Amino acid sequence: MNRVLIDVNALSHNINVIDRWMREHNSSWTLVTKVLCGHHGTLKALHELGIKSIGESRLANIRAMKEVSPEIETWYLRLPYFSAIPDIVELGDVSLNSETEIIEEINMEAKRQDKLHGVIVMIELGDLREGILPGTLVEFYNRIFKLPNVKVLGIGSNLGCLAGAIPNEDQLMQLVLYKELLELKFGHTLPLISAGSSSLLPLLLEGKVPGTINHFRIGEAVFLGTDLINGGTLRGLRNDAITLEAEVAEIKEKSLVTMGENGVSTPFESIDDNDFTPGQRGYRAIVTIGQLDTEVAGLTPMNEDYNIAGASSDLTVVNIGDEQGDLKVGDVIKFRPNYGATLRLMNNRYIDHIIIPPNKDSLKQKEEAGEDSFSRIADEEIQ
Repeated sequence: MNRVLIDVNALSHNINVIDRWMREHNSSWTLVTKVLCGHHGTLKALHELGIKSIGESRLANIRAMKEVSPEIETWYLRLPYFSAIPDIVELGDVSLNSETEIIEEINMEAKRQDKLHGVIVMIELGDLREGILPGTLVEFYNRIFKLPNVKVLGIGSNLGCLAGAIPNEDQLMQLVLYKELLELKFGHTLPLISAGSSSLLPLLLEGKVPGTINHFRIGEAVFLGTDLINGGTLRGLRNDAITLEAEVAEIKEKSLVTMGENGVSTPFESIDDNDFTPGQRGYRAIVTIGQLDTEVAGLTPMNEDYNIAGASSDLTVVNIGDEQGDLKVGDVIKFRPNYGATLRLMNNRYIDHIIIPPNKDSLKQKEEAGEDSFSRIADEEIQ
Protein backbone atom coordinates (compact mmCIF):
# COMPACT_ATOMS: atom_id res chain seq x y z
CA MET A 1 0.00 0.00 0.00
CA ASN A 2 1.25 3.44 -0.93
CA ARG A 3 0.48 6.34 1.36
CA VAL A 4 1.45 9.85 2.35
CA LEU A 5 1.89 10.41 6.07
CA ILE A 6 1.16 13.91 7.41
CA ASP A 7 2.66 14.32 10.89
CA VAL A 8 0.70 16.99 12.75
CA ASN A 9 3.29 16.99 15.54
CA ALA A 10 5.96 18.17 13.08
CA LEU A 11 3.58 20.74 11.59
CA SER A 12 2.75 22.03 15.07
CA HIS A 13 6.45 22.34 15.89
CA ASN A 14 7.21 24.31 12.71
CA ILE A 15 4.18 26.56 13.15
CA ASN A 16 5.16 27.41 16.71
CA VAL A 17 8.79 28.13 15.78
CA ILE A 18 7.85 30.34 12.82
CA ASP A 19 5.18 32.10 14.87
CA ARG A 20 7.85 32.96 17.44
CA TRP A 21 10.08 34.38 14.69
CA MET A 22 7.17 36.50 13.50
CA ARG A 23 6.42 37.86 16.96
CA GLU A 24 10.09 38.72 17.48
CA HIS A 25 9.94 40.68 14.20
CA ASN A 26 6.60 42.32 15.12
CA SER A 27 5.08 40.80 12.01
CA SER A 28 1.89 38.95 11.19
CA TRP A 29 1.78 35.97 8.87
CA THR A 30 -0.53 33.83 6.79
CA LEU A 31 -0.11 30.09 6.36
CA VAL A 32 -0.05 29.21 2.65
CA THR A 33 -1.87 25.89 2.28
CA LYS A 34 -1.73 25.48 -1.51
CA VAL A 35 0.36 22.31 -1.25
CA LEU A 36 -2.45 20.52 0.64
CA CYS A 37 -4.83 20.72 -2.37
CA GLY A 38 -7.79 21.12 0.00
CA HIS A 39 -7.11 17.90 1.95
CA HIS A 40 -9.84 17.99 4.58
CA GLY A 41 -8.05 16.03 7.28
CA THR A 42 -4.98 18.28 7.27
CA LEU A 43 -7.06 21.45 7.12
CA LYS A 44 -9.03 20.25 10.12
CA ALA A 45 -5.78 19.51 11.99
CA LEU A 46 -4.48 23.00 11.22
CA HIS A 47 -7.70 24.52 12.51
CA GLU A 48 -7.33 22.56 15.74
CA LEU A 49 -3.77 23.89 16.05
CA GLY A 50 -5.17 27.42 16.08
CA ILE A 51 -4.49 28.63 12.53
CA LYS A 52 -6.39 31.90 11.95
CA SER A 53 -5.22 32.97 8.49
CA ILE A 54 -4.60 30.93 5.34
CA GLY A 55 -3.47 31.78 1.84
CA GLU A 56 -4.74 29.82 -1.15
CA SER A 57 -4.73 29.97 -4.93
CA ARG A 58 -7.72 27.69 -5.56
CA LEU A 59 -11.21 28.84 -4.63
CA ALA A 60 -12.36 25.26 -4.05
CA ASN A 61 -9.67 24.89 -1.41
CA ILE A 62 -10.73 28.12 0.31
CA ARG A 63 -14.27 26.82 0.35
CA ALA A 64 -13.03 23.56 1.91
CA MET A 65 -11.27 25.50 4.66
CA LYS A 66 -14.34 27.65 5.26
CA GLU A 67 -16.31 24.44 5.84
CA VAL A 68 -13.79 23.51 8.54
CA SER A 69 -13.41 27.01 10.01
CA PRO A 70 -16.02 29.57 8.83
CA GLU A 71 -14.35 32.42 10.73
CA ILE A 72 -10.85 31.93 9.32
CA GLU A 73 -9.22 34.79 7.42
CA THR A 74 -8.52 33.93 3.78
CA TRP A 75 -6.01 35.42 1.37
CA TYR A 76 -6.52 34.70 -2.32
CA LEU A 77 -2.98 34.41 -3.72
CA ARG A 78 -3.62 33.79 -7.38
CA LEU A 79 -4.04 36.92 -9.50
CA PRO A 80 -7.80 37.63 -9.61
CA TYR A 81 -9.47 37.28 -13.01
CA PHE A 82 -12.83 38.62 -14.14
CA SER A 83 -14.82 35.39 -14.24
CA ALA A 84 -13.78 34.44 -10.69
CA ILE A 85 -14.34 37.80 -8.99
CA PRO A 86 -17.79 36.98 -7.49
CA ASP A 87 -16.32 33.92 -5.76
CA ILE A 88 -13.12 35.75 -4.78
CA VAL A 89 -15.13 38.45 -3.01
CA GLU A 90 -17.43 35.87 -1.41
CA LEU A 91 -14.65 33.63 -0.10
CA GLY A 92 -11.59 35.86 0.21
CA ASP A 93 -10.92 38.60 2.73
CA VAL A 94 -7.76 39.80 0.95
CA SER A 95 -6.38 39.39 -2.57
CA LEU A 96 -3.10 40.24 -4.31
CA ASN A 97 -3.59 42.52 -7.31
CA SER A 98 -1.75 44.19 -10.17
CA GLU A 99 -4.49 45.41 -12.56
CA THR A 100 -6.66 48.49 -11.95
CA GLU A 101 -9.55 47.11 -14.04
CA ILE A 102 -9.66 44.00 -11.88
CA ILE A 103 -9.64 46.01 -8.64
CA GLU A 104 -12.42 48.25 -9.95
CA GLU A 105 -14.50 45.16 -10.73
CA ILE A 106 -13.72 43.76 -7.26
CA ASN A 107 -14.99 47.04 -5.82
CA MET A 108 -18.27 46.78 -7.73
CA GLU A 109 -18.74 43.13 -6.76
CA ALA A 110 -17.95 43.90 -3.12
CA LYS A 111 -20.64 46.60 -3.23
CA ARG A 112 -23.14 44.07 -4.60
CA GLN A 113 -22.22 41.68 -1.78
CA ASP A 114 -22.15 44.48 0.82
CA LYS A 115 -18.54 43.77 1.72
CA LEU A 116 -15.24 45.57 2.10
CA HIS A 117 -12.47 43.65 0.38
CA GLY A 118 -8.78 43.97 1.28
CA VAL A 119 -6.21 44.48 -1.48
CA ILE A 120 -2.42 44.20 -1.56
CA VAL A 121 -0.85 46.03 -4.53
CA MET A 122 1.87 43.77 -5.94
CA ILE A 123 5.08 45.35 -7.24
CA GLU A 124 7.51 43.70 -9.65
CA LEU A 125 10.99 43.62 -8.13
CA GLY A 126 12.88 41.20 -10.34
CA ASP A 127 11.27 37.76 -10.15
CA LEU A 128 9.32 38.56 -13.33
CA ARG A 129 6.06 37.20 -12.02
CA GLU A 130 3.04 39.35 -11.10
CA GLY A 131 3.35 42.99 -10.13
CA ILE A 132 3.14 46.50 -11.49
CA LEU A 133 6.29 48.34 -12.53
CA PRO A 134 7.50 50.66 -9.76
CA GLY A 135 7.37 53.69 -12.03
CA THR A 136 3.58 53.37 -12.37
CA LEU A 137 2.90 52.95 -8.64
CA VAL A 138 1.63 56.46 -7.84
CA GLU A 139 -0.71 56.53 -10.86
CA PHE A 140 -1.95 53.02 -10.07
CA TYR A 141 -2.60 53.79 -6.42
CA ASN A 142 -4.34 57.07 -7.28
CA ARG A 143 -6.94 55.14 -9.29
CA ILE A 144 -7.84 52.69 -6.56
CA PHE A 145 -7.30 54.09 -3.07
CA LYS A 146 -10.65 55.92 -2.92
CA LEU A 147 -12.78 53.01 -4.12
CA PRO A 148 -15.48 52.66 -1.42
CA ASN A 149 -15.63 48.86 -1.18
CA VAL A 150 -11.92 48.19 -1.48
CA LYS A 151 -9.44 48.70 1.34
CA VAL A 152 -5.83 48.97 0.15
CA LEU A 153 -4.00 47.30 3.00
CA GLY A 154 -0.53 47.77 1.63
CA ILE A 155 1.98 46.75 -0.98
CA GLY A 156 3.72 43.46 -1.58
CA SER A 157 5.95 41.44 -3.84
CA ASN A 158 6.83 37.88 -4.78
CA LEU A 159 10.52 37.02 -4.72
CA GLY A 160 12.04 33.66 -5.59
CA CYS A 161 8.78 32.13 -6.84
CA LEU A 162 9.34 31.97 -10.61
CA ALA A 163 12.74 33.04 -11.87
CA GLY A 164 14.57 31.95 -8.73
CA ALA A 165 15.83 35.43 -7.90
CA ILE A 166 17.31 35.39 -4.40
CA PRO A 167 15.71 38.07 -2.21
CA ASN A 168 18.11 40.76 -1.02
CA GLU A 169 18.10 43.73 1.32
CA ASP A 170 18.06 46.28 -1.52
CA GLN A 171 14.79 44.91 -2.89
CA LEU A 172 13.22 45.00 0.56
CA MET A 173 14.37 48.58 1.13
CA GLN A 174 12.78 49.53 -2.19
CA LEU A 175 9.44 48.34 -0.84
CA VAL A 176 9.94 50.35 2.35
CA LEU A 177 10.62 53.48 0.28
CA TYR A 178 7.57 52.86 -1.94
CA LYS A 179 5.36 52.58 1.15
CA GLU A 180 6.76 55.84 2.54
CA LEU A 181 6.24 57.53 -0.83
CA LEU A 182 2.59 56.54 -1.01
CA GLU A 183 1.90 57.53 2.59
CA LEU A 184 3.45 60.99 2.06
CA LYS A 185 1.78 61.48 -1.32
CA PHE A 186 -1.74 60.49 -0.25
CA GLY A 187 -1.67 61.34 3.43
CA HIS A 188 -2.78 58.08 5.00
CA THR A 189 -1.15 54.95 6.44
CA LEU A 190 -0.65 51.66 4.64
CA PRO A 191 -0.67 48.97 7.36
CA LEU A 192 1.25 46.24 5.55
CA ILE A 193 4.21 45.36 3.41
CA SER A 194 3.47 41.74 2.50
CA ALA A 195 6.75 40.61 1.01
CA GLY A 196 7.83 37.75 3.22
CA SER A 197 7.80 34.14 2.05
CA SER A 198 9.67 30.98 2.97
CA SER A 199 12.55 32.22 0.79
CA LEU A 200 12.90 35.31 3.01
CA LEU A 201 13.25 33.40 6.28
CA PRO A 202 17.06 32.93 6.06
CA LEU A 203 17.43 36.73 5.79
CA LEU A 204 15.03 37.15 8.69
CA LEU A 205 17.10 34.86 10.88
CA GLU A 206 20.21 36.88 9.98
CA GLY A 207 18.48 40.10 11.05
CA LYS A 208 18.54 41.51 7.52
CA VAL A 209 14.81 42.07 6.97
CA PRO A 210 13.69 45.67 7.62
CA GLY A 211 11.12 45.96 10.39
CA THR A 212 8.69 47.65 7.99
CA ILE A 213 8.32 44.32 6.15
CA ASN A 214 5.56 43.19 8.50
CA HIS A 215 3.56 40.46 6.78
CA PHE A 216 4.75 37.05 5.61
CA ARG A 217 3.04 34.42 3.45
CA ILE A 218 4.69 31.14 4.42
CA GLY A 219 4.00 27.62 3.20
CA GLU A 220 6.99 25.45 2.29
CA ALA A 221 8.92 26.16 5.49
CA VAL A 222 5.96 24.94 7.55
CA PHE A 223 5.30 21.77 5.61
CA LEU A 224 8.87 20.80 4.67
CA GLY A 225 11.18 22.96 6.79
CA THR A 226 13.13 23.92 3.66
CA ASP A 227 15.90 26.51 3.59
CA LEU A 228 15.27 27.79 0.07
CA ILE A 229 18.44 29.88 -0.08
CA ASN A 230 21.15 27.70 1.44
CA GLY A 231 19.61 24.27 0.97
CA GLY A 232 18.80 21.74 3.66
CA THR A 233 16.50 22.53 6.58
CA LEU A 234 16.11 25.85 8.35
CA ARG A 235 17.60 25.71 11.84
CA GLY A 236 14.98 24.91 14.44
CA LEU A 237 12.51 23.43 11.94
CA ARG A 238 11.60 19.82 11.20
CA ASN A 239 11.70 18.25 7.74
CA ASP A 240 9.64 15.15 8.59
CA ALA A 241 6.08 16.46 8.41
CA ILE A 242 5.45 14.77 5.04
CA THR A 243 6.61 11.21 4.29
CA LEU A 244 5.85 8.98 1.31
CA GLU A 245 5.71 5.22 1.86
CA ALA A 246 5.84 3.18 -1.36
CA GLU A 247 5.36 -0.60 -1.42
CA VAL A 248 8.04 -2.86 -2.88
CA ALA A 249 6.70 -5.09 -5.68
CA GLU A 250 9.98 -6.65 -6.82
CA ILE A 251 13.58 -7.08 -5.61
CA LYS A 252 16.16 -8.57 -7.97
CA GLU A 253 19.90 -8.48 -8.53
CA LYS A 254 20.37 -6.94 -11.96
CA SER A 255 22.85 -5.14 -14.14
CA LEU A 256 23.11 -1.47 -13.23
CA VAL A 257 23.96 -0.44 -16.78
CA THR A 258 21.57 -0.76 -19.71
CA MET A 259 22.48 -3.51 -22.14
CA GLY A 260 22.45 -2.76 -25.86
CA GLU A 261 22.16 0.60 -27.57
CA ASN A 262 20.24 3.47 -26.00
CA GLY A 263 18.09 5.04 -28.65
CA VAL A 264 14.47 4.55 -27.62
CA SER A 265 12.72 7.76 -26.67
CA THR A 266 11.09 7.67 -23.23
CA PRO A 267 8.30 10.01 -22.12
CA PHE A 268 10.09 11.07 -18.92
CA GLU A 269 13.47 12.66 -18.28
CA SER A 270 16.23 10.45 -16.93
CA ILE A 271 16.78 10.54 -13.17
CA ASP A 272 19.75 8.21 -12.69
CA ASP A 273 23.02 10.15 -12.54
CA ASN A 274 25.14 7.35 -11.07
CA ASP A 275 28.42 6.48 -12.74
CA PHE A 276 28.16 2.71 -12.95
CA THR A 277 30.57 0.67 -15.07
CA PRO A 278 29.51 -1.88 -17.73
CA GLY A 279 28.85 -5.24 -16.15
CA GLN A 280 28.36 -3.82 -12.67
CA ARG A 281 25.52 -5.48 -10.79
CA GLY A 282 23.45 -4.65 -7.72
CA TYR A 283 20.07 -5.10 -6.13
CA ARG A 284 17.15 -3.11 -7.43
CA ALA A 285 13.74 -2.68 -5.80
CA ILE A 286 10.68 -1.65 -7.77
CA VAL A 287 8.04 0.37 -5.90
CA THR A 288 4.52 1.05 -7.11
CA ILE A 289 4.82 4.82 -7.37
CA GLY A 290 5.45 6.49 -10.71
CA GLN A 291 5.38 9.73 -12.64
CA LEU A 292 1.59 9.58 -12.72
CA ASP A 293 1.62 9.87 -8.93
CA THR A 294 4.27 12.48 -8.25
CA GLU A 295 7.38 14.25 -9.47
CA VAL A 296 9.72 11.30 -8.93
CA ALA A 297 12.86 13.44 -9.29
CA GLY A 298 11.66 15.30 -6.19
CA LEU A 299 11.78 12.17 -3.99
CA THR A 300 14.75 11.38 -1.74
CA PRO A 301 14.96 7.90 -0.15
CA MET A 302 15.24 8.20 3.62
CA ASN A 303 17.78 5.36 3.57
CA GLU A 304 20.94 7.21 2.49
CA ASP A 305 22.30 4.06 0.82
CA TYR A 306 19.41 4.01 -1.66
CA ASN A 307 19.07 6.08 -4.82
CA ILE A 308 16.45 6.32 -7.53
CA ALA A 309 17.48 4.75 -10.84
CA GLY A 310 14.47 5.84 -12.89
CA ALA A 311 10.72 5.80 -13.20
CA SER A 312 7.89 5.09 -15.61
CA SER A 313 4.33 6.31 -15.24
CA ASP A 314 3.50 3.60 -12.69
CA LEU A 315 6.77 2.28 -11.21
CA THR A 316 10.00 3.61 -9.74
CA VAL A 317 13.26 1.64 -9.64
CA VAL A 318 15.48 2.12 -6.59
CA ASN A 319 19.09 0.96 -6.36
CA ILE A 320 19.43 -0.52 -2.87
CA GLY A 321 23.09 -1.65 -2.94
CA ASP A 322 25.24 -4.74 -3.27
CA GLU A 323 23.10 -6.70 -0.82
CA GLN A 324 19.35 -7.05 -0.42
CA GLY A 325 19.65 -6.62 3.35
CA ASP A 326 16.44 -6.94 5.32
CA LEU A 327 14.26 -5.43 2.60
CA LYS A 328 11.70 -7.82 1.12
CA VAL A 329 8.74 -7.74 -1.22
CA GLY A 330 5.76 -6.18 0.53
CA ASP A 331 7.88 -3.81 2.65
CA VAL A 332 7.84 -0.08 2.04
CA ILE A 333 10.60 2.32 1.10
CA LYS A 334 10.21 5.74 2.69
CA PHE A 335 10.90 8.97 0.83
CA ARG A 336 11.11 12.66 1.67
CA PRO A 337 9.34 14.64 -1.07
CA ASN A 338 10.33 18.16 -2.08
CA TYR A 339 7.67 20.83 -2.65
CA GLY A 340 6.86 19.84 -6.24
CA ALA A 341 6.60 16.17 -5.35
CA THR A 342 4.46 16.94 -2.29
CA LEU A 343 2.08 19.04 -4.37
CA ARG A 344 1.56 16.18 -6.82
CA LEU A 345 1.16 13.62 -4.04
CA MET A 346 -1.47 15.69 -2.19
CA ASN A 347 -3.40 16.14 -5.44
CA ASN A 348 -3.23 12.40 -6.19
CA ARG A 349 -6.53 10.56 -5.90
CA TYR A 350 -4.77 7.19 -6.26
CA ILE A 351 -2.92 7.36 -2.96
CA ASP A 352 -3.98 7.33 0.68
CA HIS A 353 -3.30 10.38 2.84
CA ILE A 354 -2.91 9.49 6.51
CA ILE A 355 -2.94 12.00 9.37
CA ILE A 356 -0.65 11.29 12.31
CA PRO A 357 -2.54 13.17 15.04
CA PRO A 358 -0.89 15.57 17.49
CA ASN A 359 0.20 14.26 20.83
CA LYS A 360 -0.59 16.00 24.11
CA ASP A 361 2.80 17.69 24.20
CA SER A 362 2.16 19.38 20.84
CA LEU A 363 -1.21 20.71 21.96
CA LYS A 364 0.25 21.85 25.27
CA GLN A 365 3.06 23.64 23.43
CA LYS A 366 0.49 25.51 21.33
CA GLU A 367 -1.48 26.54 24.41
CA GLU A 368 1.67 27.76 26.16
CA ALA A 369 2.79 29.79 23.13
CA GLY A 370 0.29 32.50 24.06
CA GLU A 371 -0.83 35.15 21.61
CA ASP A 372 0.06 34.24 18.06
CA SER A 373 0.99 36.55 15.21
CA PHE A 374 -1.30 35.19 12.53
CA SER A 375 -2.78 37.96 10.45
CA ARG A 376 -6.28 39.07 11.32
CA ILE A 377 -6.63 41.78 8.69
CA ALA A 378 -10.34 41.24 8.30
CA ASP A 379 -10.98 42.08 11.94
CA GLU A 380 -8.35 44.73 12.58
CA GLU A 381 -7.85 46.69 9.37
CA ILE A 382 -11.01 46.39 7.32
CA GLN A 383 -13.37 48.65 9.21
